[in-house]
Amino acid sequence: MQGRELVVGVSGGVAAYKTAMLVSKLVQRGAGVTVVMTRAARRFVGPATFTALTGRPVPRGVFAPAQAPLGAHIELANRAELICVAPATANVLAKAAHGLGDDLLSTLLLTSSAPVLFAPAMNCDMWMKPAVQRNVETLRSDGQHFVGPETGWLSCRKLGPGRMSEPETILAQIEKLLG
Repeated sequence: MQGRELVVGVSGGVAAYKTAMLVSKLVQRGAGVTVVMTRAARRFVGPATFTALTGRPVPRGVFAPAQAPLGAHIELANRAELICVAPATANVLAKAAHGLGDDLLSTLLLTSSAPVLFAPAMNCDMWMKPAVQRNVETLRSDGQHFVGPETGWLSCRKLGPGRMSEPETILAQIEKLLG
């Protein structure tokens, strides 16, 4: 991982706390990591956590000319060797599957030609919805990669599929995709 450039997208789910552990492990292995957070993600884990772990600021939007004159989505897309979205909520999966870009993360996913690894996390009933499964299948057929979700205890107090894979599992998949 030494010297590899990664973007970790964090969307709004309670599993975002696990993403902090993933980011720490990536940095400890020598990767350069930039974290992009959705507005909902900031309600679960603060940007200060990821800034401290990566030593890099968390970009706040598509337009930040002082930090990224070409646009953060362009500059991050040009730099990223891989994008990992963890947790990947049903909302982010739907945006990616349908080509919607209304925030930095979704716009970055449209701009980048880097491999994308989604680590879904959501309520088991959401995960099983035909619409979510169609979106996952669309993304897979578009060449996107997935790790999980796992079956286990969920924050909604249910047992079922939808639990985000553990950081070590996601890390192993990132290493496999990067070769």
